[in-house]
Amino acid sequence: MAELYITWLNALDVEQLALTDEEIIGAVEGGLRAQGRGETVIEPRMHLVPDPAFNGHFNVLRGYVAPLDLAGVKVVGDYVDNYKQGLPSEFGILNLFDPRTGRPVAILDATAITEMRTGAVTALGGKYLASPKSKVLGHVGARGTSYWNVRLLDRLYDFEEIRVHSRRKESQNAFAERLSRDLGKKVVAVDDWRSCVEGADIVVEASRLNAPEPMLRTEWIKKGALVIPYGTMSAVELSLTDIMDKMVVDDWGQARAGKLGAMRAHVDSGRLSETTLHAELGQIVAGTKAGRERDDETILFWHRGLSLSDIAVGHALLDKAARQGIGQRLRYA
Repeated sequence: MAELYITWLNALDVEQLALTDEEIIGAVEGGLRAQGRGETVIEPRMHLVPDPAFNGHFNVLRGYVAPLDLAGVKVVGDYVDNYKQGLPSEFGILNLFDPRTGRPVAILDATAITEMRTGAVTALGGKYLASPKSKVLGHVGARGTSYWNVRLLDRLYDFEEIRVHSRRKESQNAFAERLSRDLGKKVVAVDDWRSCVEGADIVVEASRLNAPEPMLRTEWIKKGALVIPYGTMSAVELSLTDIMDKMVVDDWGQARAGKLGAMRAHVDSGRLSETTLHAELGQIVAGTKAGRERDDETILFWHRGLSLSDIAVGHALLDKAARQGIGQRLRYA
């Protein structure tokens, strides 16, 4: 057998590569477009819970993106209490393969990839589903992905007002200060859910609840808003779907499977189904389904996280790393 090598990009390499906002959004948008054109394969995510006492689990995401000529498997941990040890809640590894032979191509630290691609999907939901007149963002949650949600949405909308809230005041204030510094504008930390989301044009719910609890009230959502809930445990009322003119997901196969997710009870009760679903976001990006058509449409976008987006950002990192000579070449065989 011929000598085989793989590329290894660690967390320091990913940080040094410093993908721009446009590079991140462009990569993920390309992956969504491929999905909408039927050029991808997505396997529903799987979960591993080592021990309920650890208050965390692993997600295993699998997919194939034909235009990128890559298949990928990402394993990412999601541990709610990691902050107590000064650790991020999510650690991940992305494995990329040649889809024709199964040959390993690369291994990448996927902690930052997970954060960036999640923020990009949130932002692209905004691009296609929010009113172009949106000026107020209400964001609940301050975990790693939350930063990229706000940063990339603001890149597209240049908000006049950004409100953030988190159940831990110290993380909430640090989150607002970091965003204010990086975005060059005031980001307001508020002390309750209602003050954060009521009347906002775009509402993002990325909370870290230990169990489902209806913290976000349907009555606080303004007509014409875009609501993006994606917490692992549901924080919305069952009535949320009643006020929606359109409901969109990233992938229906993933949305209807599993036991976790912000809209799980809505799927289980039939409120969100193949009948009530308007589209997958990829179909809208590819132009086969309509996005927002009127300013007064109230729209729900639920994304669970796509392996395709991980692969797309991983591909962008590998391409940039090759051009800049960053990363390590490891002997495989």
